[in-house]
Amino acid sequence: MKQSPNGAVSTRPAAGRQVIGICARTAPVTLQGSEMTVSLAFQPHVERLASAGCTPLLVPLLPGVEHILDRLDGLLVPGGPDVDPSLYGGTAHPRTRGADPAVDAAELALVEGALGAGLPVLAVCRGMQLLNVLRGGTLHQHLPEVTGNDDHCPETGAFALGRHRLDLEPGSRIAEILGGDSLETACHHHQAIDRLGTGLTPTAWAPDGVIEAVEVTGRPFAVGVQWEAGHTGNEWLYRALADAAAHASA
Repeated sequence: MKQSPNGAVSTRPAAGRQVIGICARTAPVTLQGSEMTVSLAFQPHVERLASAGCTPLLVPLLPGVEHILDRLDGLLVPGGPDVDPSLYGGTAHPRTRGADPAVDAAELALVEGALGAGLPVLAVCRGMQLLNVLRGGTLHQHLPEVTGNDDHCPETGAFALGRHRLDLEPGSRIAEILGGDSLETACHHHQAIDRLGTGLTPTAWAPDGVIEAVEVTGRPFAVGVQWEAGHTGNEWLYRALADAAAHASA
């Protein structure tokens, strides 16, 4: 048995080498003097899944990508650019950035397929927002206009993390995973859930009331977290995904 940082004891069996898909992101890079676009995954996600006993698999977001689901034991939907607001009936805010309708369509199909197949899903940051949109919810496109501050996404001119102490819903999956009723987190998001999607239960909140975690009702493990799990010591989230994948494929 092992203890989480909050003191909870895990009695779940160790996971095997479950294959966890990570939705790819694209970025321009320069290699050997040549400019190109690459598909990539955030390395901390890769390392923490591997440490949890899984085999991470990069999944490029192309049309028809959901056909890969029969090769996966679970899915991690990471942070990334803003979700296209037209998907929830919105008009792009001046600060909405990076939206790509083709990528959104492929990722929505992948997440919907994963949920339909009963695969464990961990959705992080943008991933949680996408999950909410998939379930018919809407987003605040620029959170500082709602909260009156930039606490969730400090505008310093460089990438910077905001920090919060979250309240967790007692008895929720996320409280069970993290071993307590509160959590210190690091975040970097200027968007957040506005209208909650159908079948989603909020299970963590920032001090200003912003929803920071959701769970899909009726699923053994389908969890969304708004904070930057890859930047913080949240190994237990990855372990929980690994354990859920092991149980689902047993």
